[in-house]
Amino acid sequence: MEYKDYYKILGVDKKASQEEIKKQYRKLVRKYHPDKNPDNKGAEEKFKELQEAYEVLKDTEKRSKYDLLGSNWKQYQHAGSGANGFDFSQWANSGHGRQYRTSDDMFGDGGGFSDFFESFFAGGQPQGRGFGGGRRSADFRQIKGRNYEANIRLNLTEAFHGTSTLLNVDNRKIKINLKPGVKDGQTLRVKGKGATSQNGGENGDLMLKISVTNNTSFRLDDNNLHLNVEVDLYTALLGGKITVNTISGPINLNIPAETPNGKTLRLKGKGMPVYGKTDEFGDLYLKIQVVLPKQLTAEEISLFEKLSALRK
Repeated sequence: MEYKDYYKILGVDKKASQEEIKKQYRKLVRKYHPDKNPDNKGAEEKFKELQEAYEVLKDTEKRSKYDLLGSNWKQYQHAGSGANGFDFSQWANSGHGRQYRTSDDMFGDGGGFSDFFESFFAGGQPQGRGFGGGRRSADFRQIKGRNYEANIRLNLTEAFHGTSTLLNVDNRKIKINLKPGVKDGQTLRVKGKGATSQNGGENGDLMLKISVTNNTSFRLDDNNLHLNVEVDLYTALLGGKITVNTISGPINLNIPAETPNGKTLRLKGKGMPVYGKTDEFGDLYLKIQVVLPKQLTAEEISLFEKLSALRK
């Protein structure tokens, strides 16, 4: 079984402070994180080694005992309590050697630790034969599988109403239901749909990155919708009803008499749904654009001239 030089793996001096070790660990796991190195087995193995090394060196008790034995660990292992008064078998079976998930959750989860770690800190061989008649620790903490990421693209109409899609993850068909109001750039977590654990722990999660394209004439501002609405001159002057086609369907709108060009009408609660809320919506803002009549007849021109004279 190969000796693991945890200081060399992390690239730090044996006299490095705990803060230096932590800083170096963070730097390296970012570099070798599986999410940044997909399908790179070398990076994945390096990532696991870094987690194992940090698990030992971040813990002052583990680190001191690791430093005490050093590369001569096999000598202590076989000597039991006869080597310089150090009882390896008693310490190896004392429960100090639990396997832990990395404490820096931002970097994700790795797989199981090496045989060296298990033998050194858990008091047992991988097959369950401990040194000096010991047993493999029964309280090893199971390691969660790594997270997967997927990109989901939908249009604004689908985002308004909510939609569903099928994803193929590790040859598993997974139906994803997206609630109304999902936003561009939003990240959603689907628990337990990531990679399976390597030692019987929880599955990782599936992280969905949402991309929404606008297939409408509406402008989206947070949960509010904005739309330019054309109104003929006569309706703008005299008032009346118009029909506006919204994402949720057509609505009838009353235009007040003498509505000026550029006026904005607010329809409360007619905007985008608020994600995760069943009864909350943004507002709909309609900007009136008065359309002047074209190709006037002689009679229309005469009437407008009379109106113009009356206004003088």
